[in-house]
Amino acid sequence: MCGRVVQTSDPLRFAFVDGLDGPDSRAKPPSYNVAPSQLLYVIRENHETGERPLELLRWGLIPHGCEDPEGGRKPINARAESVARLPTFRAAYAKRRCIVPVDCFFEWRAVKGAWAKQPFAVAMEDRAPFAIGGLWENWRHPESGEWIRTVAIVTVPSNELVAQIHDRMPLILPKAACERWLGGEPDPHDLLVPFPAELMAMWPVSTRVNKPENDDASLLDPAA
Repeated sequence: MCGRVVQTSDPLRFAFVDGLDGPDSRAKPPSYNVAPSQLLYVIRENHETGERPLELLRWGLIPHGCEDPEGGRKPINARAESVARLPTFRAAYAKRRCIVPVDCFFEWRAVKGAWAKQPFAVAMEDRAPFAIGGLWENWRHPESGEWIRTVAIVTVPSNELVAQIHDRMPLILPKAACERWLGGEPDPHDLLVPFPAELMAMWPVSTRVNKPENDDASLLDPAA
């Protein structure tokens, strides 16, 4: 599961692949608490032109052939174990993979006897930005005719660190794997593995992160 991410770095620090084009005029300010249905910075590749724009896509995938005028259920995550065969994801996995560049993500752990789950921040040990594997789709609204681009984050079983709080984590791509992930290979299944735990860090944070309207640097402060 991955339900909140942090995107605060300068776009140049998100250049995990060569040839990255800068953000367009829709660029948004840094966010410490990007939630589903909001806009995420995403790196895509146009397989015809080779262009690699850094764009804003809406978080919550709408399959290309969806006829529901509301866009259906809009999954925010796609499980690596089934992404190549489920109709919702298989075309995007084969042809429209993308990178979601982040500084950090949040995950929650249930606490026995407590009403609220305890949120944790998860980042690289050196706090450098990192690449999360995603899938994107184009969807045309059946009534308005508007084209909407959406994205889902691929998840894998948790490594030893994240397993302390949750059994799933986002697919984190080593920099050396980013070119393959964006390329035209239909099934890079060997990349669908947990990222090494020893390169990551995790710490408890305030439950303020539970509300998307809370969006400031203090969300990353360690909680008591």
